Amino acid sequence: MILTITLIVSAVAAIYLYLTWNNNYWKKLNVPGPSPLPGLGSFPSFVLQRRPVADEMDEIYRDYKQKYKFVGVFSNRSPRIMITSPELAKDVLSKNFKNFHDNEFGEMTNKEIDPLFGRNPFMLNGEEWKAKRAEVTPAFTTSRMKALFPLVEDVCSRMTKYVKENRGTVQDAKELSAKFTTDVVSSCIFACDAQSFTSEKPEIREQGRKLMEQSFSSFLVMIFIMNFPTLAKIFQIGIVPKSLEKFFTDLMKEAILHREASGTNRADYLDYLISLRNKKEISELDMAAHGVTFFIDGFETSSVAISFMLYEIAKNPEVQKRLRQELLKVTSENGTVPYDSLLELPYLEQVVNESLRLWPPAAFTSKKCTEPIELPLTDSRNVLIGKEICAIINIWSMHRDPEYYDDPLTFNPDRFSPETGGTGPYREKGCFIPFGDGPRQCLGMRFARMQVKRCLYELVKNFEITVNPKTKEPMKLDPKQFLTMPLGGIWLDFEPISK
Repeated sequence: MILTITLIVSAVAAIYLYLTWNNNYWKKLNVPGPSPLPGLGSFPSFVLQRRPVADEMDEIYRDYKQKYKFVGVFSNRSPRIMITSPELAKDVLSKNFKNFHDNEFGEMTNKEIDPLFGRNPFMLNGEEWKAKRAEVTPAFTTSRMKALFPLVEDVCSRMTKYVKENRGTVQDAKELSAKFTTDVVSSCIFACDAQSFTSEKPEIREQGRKLMEQSFSSFLVMIFIMNFPTLAKIFQIGIVPKSLEKFFTDLMKEAILHREASGTNRADYLDYLISLRNKKEISELDMAAHGVTFFIDGFETSSVAISFMLYEIAKNPEVQKRLRQELLKVTSENGTVPYDSLLELPYLEQVVNESLRLWPPAAFTSKKCTEPIELPLTDSRNVLIGKEICAIINIWSMHRDPEYYDDPLTFNPDRFSPETGGTGPYREKGCFIPFGDGPRQCLGMRFARMQVKRCLYELVKNFEITVNPKTKEPMKLDPKQFLTMPLGGIWLDFEPISK
């Protein structure tokens, strides 16, 4: 009995020692920061999910930003710095990119354990990242965006038909946006109709939902990988279930076979991947990984962004009226808008940017130090940041900081008007970074902006949009979601505009 108790106490002590081993890391370097909780670090909601992590980060940001350019924090048991200065954030992303060229989450997976996620340029490090980015970048040229535009327009037509057929039914903005982006990326990547607007539970939509959902089991896997990365590699624990891996790999194979058998000439993303395979002899698994990268980037983050844009447009009738007037001015006789005209609309651009400021799909990003560097803690003191230490860039707080934005919680598209320089002055300060910045800025930014704007054009032109009472206000974030998502959903009413 005594031996059993001794073993239990020893095991508990060993676990506690393991979880708290690094807790004095920043104190030894005389770097300020909040005291971490054992095993939970500075952001316990990553595990407990009782409140949005963005709120925890925002508290730390506001407590320390007046005196320090960064603070020492902990992600679980690992020391990190959280940057509180937009200028320093800009340096990390651009000027000092060679010291921070890897994303933190890249260490959570690899090509052997997770063939699809492990080949995603966002996850790759060093030279591998450069090689994959070089493969993908030509797929997002202006000419290719123009070629994809008719495919996006086709989905917009199906969306309008769906909303009209469901007139009088309150719409979940996130689900409506996800249906749209799922159909768009499925058409552009796999050359197929995902049938999100016509089927009850379309397969691609359901598999995409599983790929991004945060179930309790996926949450436990993530926590285990973060706390015990060596054991995760030994036991081959991956993020993507093998069933999902097989689904998307098979989908890509079928798309390639169908395209080559039909001889169809279509300047979409699938066409680019086939030409890339012929030039560089990349494998079908690499092609599937590129396809899933495009799918994730174009489907989930864009649908989150669109849902918040629709919410702010619905919540601000004067903004909606002004935006609709601008859209109607460039609408052709057949009821559509040319690609170039859409992208040149100033007020639409302002509305998109203001929503991305107020509701960035990713509340933060984190860059891993790959080469030690001294960073300014204050104007008079530098601190050496060691290799493997990650720098958390708090996008949410910087975008809502009254030091940089007047009345930051108010939706005001005019803050980004051409007369004031648009986003330029804010980007120069480093306080407007919804797509990141520097060499690792979001690869699909151009495509994302195109599909988002075409979606808004379609809905605002055709419908009067209002917020349904089912929407919980003031808006709060869902603490169980990794991306910025509303608690309780965004529920909107769409009333067709008579012509």
